[in-house]
Amino acid sequence: MSSEVERPRSGAPAGKMIKCVVWDLDHTVWDGVLLEDGEVRLRPGIADVLRVLDERGILHSVASRNDPDAALAALRRLGVAEYFLHPQIGWGAKSTSVRAVADALNIGLDSLAFVDDDDFERAEVGHALPEVRCIDAAEAATLAERPELTPAVVTADARQRRDLYRADLVRQQVESRFDGPTEEFLATLRMHLTIAEAGPDDLLRAEELTVRTHQLNTTGYTYSMAQLDAFRTSPRHRLYVARLSDRYGPYGTIGLTLIEQDSRVWTIKLLLMSCRVMSRGVGGVVITFLRRLARDAGVRLVAEFVPNGRNRMMHVTYRMNRFREIGRDGDRVRLECDLTDVPPLPGHLRVETP
Repeated sequence: MSSEVERPRSGAPAGKMIKCVVWDLDHTVWDGVLLEDGEVRLRPGIADVLRVLDERGILHSVASRNDPDAALAALRRLGVAEYFLHPQIGWGAKSTSVRAVADALNIGLDSLAFVDDDDFERAEVGHALPEVRCIDAAEAATLAERPELTPAVVTADARQRRDLYRADLVRQQVESRFDGPTEEFLATLRMHLTIAEAGPDDLLRAEELTVRTHQLNTTGYTYSMAQLDAFRTSPRHRLYVARLSDRYGPYGTIGLTLIEQDSRVWTIKLLLMSCRVMSRGVGGVVITFLRRLARDAGVRLVAEFVPNGRNRMMHVTYRMNRFREIGRDGDRVRLECDLTDVPPLPGHLRVETP
């Protein structure tokens, strides 16, 4: 079985899945100009598109030149305000607003689509942020038919993705008001990390993670459900999933690890984490778990790393956990871990392992 299926590419190729649609408002979400018309109505088909994409796990946000209070009030009156995360409403450049959405959601620009009726606004965003997919509002009612907005599978995590992000927003607000070291704040969250061997019910989410995750992904390899199931039952492989929850609720399944084993060496073929847990230090905890497993089994632990321009944080995570480079094959880097002094699991979260 080949362990390498697809390498990530730079830019936003036509087939790349979209994680968030950023909407203009006037003549796009609704008919007319709010500050001129006062009472506006949703454009035909928009409510259905918002609902269907949300059910698929695709997020929505706003980049609009408008009065913020009036625009938010109109969205509430129209019954669609709940769909939009981190709306950017004001009088600045649309490209600045779109970038702010990407930063707030912690996703790449090439995972965004921008919908606007104005040729100039789309051109401005396209020029400043060429990775963003720009779409004419005339096509808005048929967005749900586009392949880049139609994931092959829709998992339970996907169906609640908007709620998971809203819980993250609450966490961020609490953290911004916390006066003390980061470690003390993390302790207040009462986090619970579960690392378990993947079961049949985990495969949909595991496949989704390999397709969606780029920043916190060590290799960028993508796998189908059938391939993941074969790894799950293979005596030469171990496939682990990681789930996280805290006092504000579940994060869902946020990590995936694939190990290839032989009698003397275990190789981490894939280690990825959801971008939503970047600040929680979970990647280092999973690596500590793997280091302990390898040490106890008396084998060497190596890892593959393939840079994609956005996953440098994962290389840093490896280096901070005592991995050093031992070789290269093209753009593929091989790292080996020092297992002589494996640290204990951190005290700020409860870890449940096999």
